Amino acid sequence: MKERLNFQQNLLIGSLLFGLFFGAGNLIFPVHMGQLAGSHVLLATIGFLITGVGLPMLGIAASALSESESLFDMGRPVSSGYAILFTCLLYLTIGPLFAIPRTATVAFEVGMHPFIAQEHLKLGLFIFSLIFFALTLYYSLRPGRILDWVGKYLTPVFLVLLSILLIATYVKPMGQVNQYLPQGNYITKPLFTGLIDGYNTMDALASLAFAIIIISNIKKLGIKNPRSIAIETCKSGLFSVVGMTIIYASLAYMGATSLGSVSSAKNGGIILSMVSNHYFGFVGQILLAAIVGVACLKTAIGLITSCSEMFSEMFPKSISYRSYAVIFTLISFIIANFGLNNIIQLSIPVLMFLYPLAITLILLSLLTPFIHKQSDVYKWTTGLTIIAAFFDLCKALPEPMQNNVAVKHIVAFAHRYLPGFDYGFGWVLPALIGFVIGLIIWKVRIKEHSAI
Repeated sequence: MKERLNFQQNLLIGSLLFGLFFGAGNLIFPVHMGQLAGSHVLLATIGFLITGVGLPMLGIAASALSESESLFDMGRPVSSGYAILFTCLLYLTIGPLFAIPRTATVAFEVGMHPFIAQEHLKLGLFIFSLIFFALTLYYSLRPGRILDWVGKYLTPVFLVLLSILLIATYVKPMGQVNQYLPQGNYITKPLFTGLIDGYNTMDALASLAFAIIIISNIKKLGIKNPRSIAIETCKSGLFSVVGMTIIYASLAYMGATSLGSVSSAKNGGIILSMVSNHYFGFVGQILLAAIVGVACLKTAIGLITSCSEMFSEMFPKSISYRSYAVIFTLISFIIANFGLNNIIQLSIPVLMFLYPLAITLILLSLLTPFIHKQSDVYKWTTGLTIIAAFFDLCKALPEPMQNNVAVKHIVAFAHRYLPGFDYGFGWVLPALIGFVIGLIIWKVRIKEHSAI
């Protein structure tokens, strides 16, 4: 049995991983983080890379080690009901509720926002998103060579143009990092804020959903042993990790130095557009906008297709793939018109709830050789994590909802009794306690069984 891949095969899988995780929509987060972090950008970037790059790689490896055929299969040791619910929530999050609407709004912010007067922005977004999702639905229902063409030609062009822009920020910096003071949470806890910022990429969630793509490709190359698949995934992942680390770190640096030449902005899409205009003028701005738009369209088509296929497979007796594609596209269009800033704000509470569950599932799956998918360990760890993650959800709710009396009491309770809650990691101790309780129950049952 083949145990390892050669260099060319590792490079092939690494490029597949890079393509899976690096989307045009993710560009906006490190840029905005860099502008807010200022002189603390290094610590913030380290945090961002841990959750935005490292965690997704662990997700793929965890799926391989646990020999899971799907996300549902990974979550089944908790219970079948939980596996279905978690799978649906995760796909809806990386699909029509947040990630797909975000593709349209990012393309709009980078490409159209600078050229539309403030009073016409809502109408502009409506018309743009209508065209964007009409194209998305058209190609989702008629998959053909358009995706191959975009992936083969436009994605490399996009990366080349982005590389030129990033190199320009180093060759001719807009300002100095140390010139600008950090803002908000970046003042006192830049590392932990960067960790939470990495959640916005949603790549760790995507890794659980799409791990089967990577694993099946490694199997096609002759690797069958789960441990070997996990090892080769990590080796191949180094290529992807290096690429994404360079890009994300450079984007954060761009954001941190941008205030020397451009104004502050509410999101990274606007910053990226202004920086492109600063270095390359109107032509460069238009070219970047066009390629980001097409790259986002490609991502939207892929996500609509994946989500529709998953739901039609999980619920074969409900409605067809085509119906799901129409429904998900319509939902995405409606949500996109809330605007990029609102979509990001609305997604944060959901991500603060889902990410702890995803992280614990990844860690439990990585421990499969030792805990053998033992149900008690999964149930107790996940159960206490859900309770703690609910407090994080409440803390991240939009400001009007945070003023609710009940929500205030819930958050105050968590502040008082959950270590790490102020940093967004109040779930860690409950998860660890649940894991220990589950282990104890499992070992006691083994002793009782052996004594009979």
